[in-house]
Amino acid sequence: METIDVEKNPPAIASGLDSSDHDNFDTKSLDVDALKLAEMGYTQDMKRNYGVWSVLGVGFSLTNSWYAISAALVTGISSGGPLLIIYGIILIALISICVGVSLSELASAFPNAGGQYFWTNELAPRKYANFASYLTGWFAWAGSIFTSASVALATGAALVGCYQLGHPDFTVKPWHVFVAYQMANVFCFFFNTYGSILPFIGHATLYCSLVSFLVILITIPAAAPTHQHARFVFATFINNTGWSSNGVAFIVGLVNTNWAFACLDCATHLAEEVHQPERMVPIAIMGTVAVGFVTSWFYGISMFFSIVGDFNDLVGSSTGVPILQLFKNAVSSTAGAVILQALIIATGLGCLVASHTWQNRLCWSFARDKGIPGHQWLSRVTPGLNVPLSAHIVSCLLVAAVGCLYLGSYTALNSVIAACIVLLYVSYSIPVICLLIKGRNNIKHGPFWLGQIGLLCNIVLLLWTVFTLVMYSFPYSMPVKPSTMNYVPAVYGIVCLIICADWLIRGRRSYRGQGSRKAEIDKIIRHENAVR
Repeated sequence: METIDVEKNPPAIASGLDSSDHDNFDTKSLDVDALKLAEMGYTQDMKRNYGVWSVLGVGFSLTNSWYAISAALVTGISSGGPLLIIYGIILIALISICVGVSLSELASAFPNAGGQYFWTNELAPRKYANFASYLTGWFAWAGSIFTSASVALATGAALVGCYQLGHPDFTVKPWHVFVAYQMANVFCFFFNTYGSILPFIGHATLYCSLVSFLVILITIPAAAPTHQHARFVFATFINNTGWSSNGVAFIVGLVNTNWAFACLDCATHLAEEVHQPERMVPIAIMGTVAVGFVTSWFYGISMFFSIVGDFNDLVGSSTGVPILQLFKNAVSSTAGAVILQALIIATGLGCLVASHTWQNRLCWSFARDKGIPGHQWLSRVTPGLNVPLSAHIVSCLLVAAVGCLYLGSYTALNSVIAACIVLLYVSYSIPVICLLIKGRNNIKHGPFWLGQIGLLCNIVLLLWTVFTLVMYSFPYSMPVKPSTMNYVPAVYGIVCLIICADWLIRGRRSYRGQGSRKAEIDKIIRHENAVR
């Protein structure tokens, strides 16, 4: 096959090809994508099986805002109640637009599965590029591990809650949720062991989420015998946290709403599995924010209007799952409530599958540049399966280990959620800082570039990262006890200790930065041409 000159044959994106046609790209487009990747210093190890809808499906299935609101009610309703959820969604959605724009601009300019750690290495001053990139990669991967843990924990709690609802004499204990957590993690593990089915799963989980959303959105208000008044939904603040300040209670509770818009970088790590990633990845990121806001906001309003009886019945539910108790009160049927909760559980499992995909792609791409111990194995794509199986296994084992936190703290879900949010925000902020230092106009812009609007979004992202780093470390309830303490500062300390130790022992000598990659570009391009 003839060699394609990227300069003389620009990607199809320049021709204005509609995104709906992208699954029908010809072989030439594939060659352009592969050669552009080679110019970054990487070989085309993964097949480009994803379309824009399947990438959007994975991205939204992971973020899954309406599902996150359901799960976050476990603690969110005590830290602000309806007012926190309804207005918190609007606030976080606006911030997430800024986050999405910042990520989309960088993903469009530098489409690479490494995402934020790769961008950092390209943008940071040469003297600090390797360490800054290495730091970003570790924060991103750690954030993905805690994300999977938070989803598995919410799903496990929902499973146990359904059992308790059908068996009123059963008392839920932490180890019950822990066992269900591990079952969910193991069950979802198998869906990422064969690469060719993942685009289909991306489509299926997207439709499953949206259908489940519509069924619950219609059923609960229609079945509820009574409804709350508008003042309760839009103007009621509930503070059962023990904090004397409602402002602090609102802020510490905001972590639950923030979770509904976390993990927006997911699509960036599929950049080497989709054609024209410089255009398709931004579509997936911004589409995730848009669909997430619409579904979560209307879902929150609908559920709060449909609360039957006393609000405290949800807070003190013996199931430990407020949304399940809300369903039971609304439909007046245990079976009906369990069926509706099963839709949420199915959505949660799809979310966990997407999170596994995301975390193993992060691990694999970072291992290609020797950022992780055992990179020799973690950077391999298993022949025939088209997945980085070793990276997947290790990542899921770490998720299993994080689940042990729940055995020591009833508020572990909040701590895990806070860790996933803040670690990811930090990993987004580092390349943005490097971009601002280098100068936004001193890089080659991709098709998605918003100029001064993008600059404003960068600033909002940085300010919000600092805010969450401080405020999400506060205890969630007062007075503080060992079982209710916010352990997220300890999580940050452990992650930073691991990073520093590995950098000093191994990373500073072996990490493959921009200099090493660019020295290998000619060899990689020759290899790609020979393959074709």
